[in-house]
Amino acid sequence: MGGLSMPPKPPGRSHTARGTRAAARPPQSFTGSARQARVMVELEAAERVAWLRLARPEALNALSSEMTAAIADAIERVAAMDEVTVLVVAARGRAFSAGNDIREMAGLSREAAEGLATRQAALMDRFAELPQVTIAAIDGYALGGGLMLAIAQDLRIASDRSKFGLPEVTLGFNPGYGIARLLDVVAGGHARDLMLSGRTIRATDALRMGLVNRVVAPATLEASAGQWAAEIAAAPREGLAATKRLVRAISAGERGGEPEAYARALATPAARERVRAFAERTARRRSEGREGEA
Repeated sequence: MGGLSMPPKPPGRSHTARGTRAAARPPQSFTGSARQARVMVELEAAERVAWLRLARPEALNALSSEMTAAIADAIERVAAMDEVTVLVVAARGRAFSAGNDIREMAGLSREAAEGLATRQAALMDRFAELPQVTIAAIDGYALGGGLMLAIAQDLRIASDRSKFGLPEVTLGFNPGYGIARLLDVVAGGHARDLMLSGRTIRATDALRMGLVNRVVAPATLEASAGQWAAEIAAAPREGLAATKRLVRAISAGERGGEPEAYARALATPAARERVRAFAERTARRRSEGREGEA
């Protein structure tokens, strides 16, 4: 299944992959297919947060055909995790992803290149379709398709040593996917600069442009991403999913339908309970003369 590895889950919560087998020793329960395929993606979930880690560090997590298939497989597993509210996309090694695999690209026919780019474009769109909020935790290089993978997530946090760029034009071709999303995430002038210059920028510049939401020290990246994810996951899943659907529709030029979505979400048990609890807290503070306190 594209090299999917899944660490063990808490009791009562098992996510296993067809065609995988148990590892010889912990902490990872699944290490590859029956053909001993190389592990390319690790997936784990706990406390309403899932982590999807690219695990091809020797190739800077390049998005080969095999890696693309592994990520697609993992996304479908996340989509089926009703208990998960937030997905963090991270990577092993010194790169988030250096983009498409140059060695593979050199041997692709025109038809094969178009097919791979089409599958990768669909992969990026699939993140937007997930009910979970997605966060990219970026450490190191995020170049070409790796940058497009980062901006396919709802939010982005990066280490201050990260570097970003779209070097495709320097090699003689255009980005194969993600341009519309890039234009949506950052101001048009900055997006054009990245695409037409092919230059690489630092995390501080990415923050200034709005390409990332937060920049932290490398040593604190995973903890900071985890804390951010936990804060978001504390909210009811239904409201987050509804808001994400609205953003996607409006970004695509469609009618958002905020009033209808608001009414549907408000009618869910989770929203009803939170509204009731909030009203009770407000009434209690008012009676105690503490109105206005958080």
